[in-house]
Amino acid sequence: MRPFRLTPLRIAIAGAGLAVLAALLWFALLTGGKRDGRLMVIITPSLENPFFAQEAIAAAQAAQALGYRTQTYSHGDDAFRQSQLIDSAIARDASAIVLDNAGADATAAAVMKAKAAGVPAFLLDREITSRGGAVAQVVSNNFQGATLGGAAFAEALRGRGAYAELVGRESDTNAGIRSKGYHAVLDRYAGLRMVSRQSANWDQAQAFAVTQSILQAHPEVKGIIAGNDTMALGAVAALAGAGRQDVVVVGFDGSNDARDAILNGSLYATVLQPAHRQAQYVVRLADRYLRTGRTGEREKQLMECVLVTRANAGRLDRFALAQGGTE
Repeated sequence: MRPFRLTPLRIAIAGAGLAVLAALLWFALLTGGKRDGRLMVIITPSLENPFFAQEAIAAAQAAQALGYRTQTYSHGDDAFRQSQLIDSAIARDASAIVLDNAGADATAAAVMKAKAAGVPAFLLDREITSRGGAVAQVVSNNFQGATLGGAAFAEALRGRGAYAELVGRESDTNAGIRSKGYHAVLDRYAGLRMVSRQSANWDQAQAFAVTQSILQAHPEVKGIIAGNDTMALGAVAALAGAGRQDVVVVGFDGSNDARDAILNGSLYATVLQPAHRQAQYVVRLADRYLRTGRTGEREKQLMECVLVTRANAGRLDRFALAQGGTE
């Protein structure tokens, strides 16, 4: 019997085989060894922001109760990162994607890509600019909610005085809709005068810094209306630092932190958008679609918002009003 010799050709073949084996093992690690048809992937902008964190928790709870496995991710408002996460969901053969998106325009192509791959997308909180890509888009009625907040703000200011507006991320459709809702009310008051309108990108630290600069430039300000609670709380902190207790602040979202600020008197009001109920409803729509091939509802659906003041703030917890109130 001739001895076995490692020739260059045999070495090359062995190397190629090892490379293929390594690739297969790596794929198995990434996918758990199989393509998973009972996986629901949940993607939100942040898992640190209270609103988005509650969205993710509520969606995961609803999906798990219906028998799905879940994976939760954050895209950080980065459209490229969002695209990567959607690619990963497609590679895993996920049953569905539940998505609070990273931009109305940038998300349209990513959603169509998922649809073409047979992975349906269900959007919540933020809508996109196109129709037909997502199976459902369930969003808060941001305009209606903003008119509630605007009316409360105007009432607290008694219809007169200088005020400033803190706007959310410009790429987010909700930022523009809420601003329009505020102004649909505020612009009717001849005695109200907006002296500054600046974006703080939904961020508390940015809102703190922007409010400081507004107070220096416009010490006559009597009110600050913000596109979300995070920015409103940044404004509250800046006002506290400046010793200004005479300024009315209104936010939007209905967070526990906003609730506490309302109860201690540093925030006048917020607008509750029902993140918990919205996320669970989207998951039920996804389950219905996966079982029957349809949701039975139109693609875009709106959920009404509720004004939260000192009168009902005690019933607010994790973006929902306790029994006895409406959402």
